[in-house]
Amino acid sequence: MTAILDRTATHSVPQATAPVASADAEGSRHLVDLIRTSLEDDKAEDIVVIDLAGKSSIADYMVIASGRSTRQVGAIAEKLQQRLKAAGYGPVSAEGTRTCDWVVVDALDVVVHIFRPEVREFYNLEKMWQTPSRPARAINA
Repeated sequence: MTAILDRTATHSVPQATAPVASADAEGSRHLVDLIRTSLEDDKAEDIVVIDLAGKSSIADYMVIASGRSTRQVGAIAEKLQQRLKAAGYGPVSAEGTRTCDWVVVDALDVVVHIFRPEVREFYNLEKMWQTPSRPARAINA
């Protein structure tokens, strides 16, 4: 048995080690599906899901999407927060809602980045976090 810190409580919740891993993975995939559906419903563009397994311990997945304007970015983030709360994930926090150029929604095991296209292109998080499809090869000169 291991103790897993419950983010909504101040006490530890005892859980069995093996079932937690599979339950967490399944729960994270369900959460990603819910997030993707919310983003699609609000007409977010260029939605990318990045599996962070083996890359980071802060989250299981990263979701990146674009909105066409600051108004749309803010609305997408706000609706996502409302839908996650309604689905039982509790209140989730968001940063960047003041300017809405880039809003980060902390959805427990999934981090969601919603950008205006220019800001997304500048930071290029996909390039930083995605695994290359082929390993780099040395070029013989």
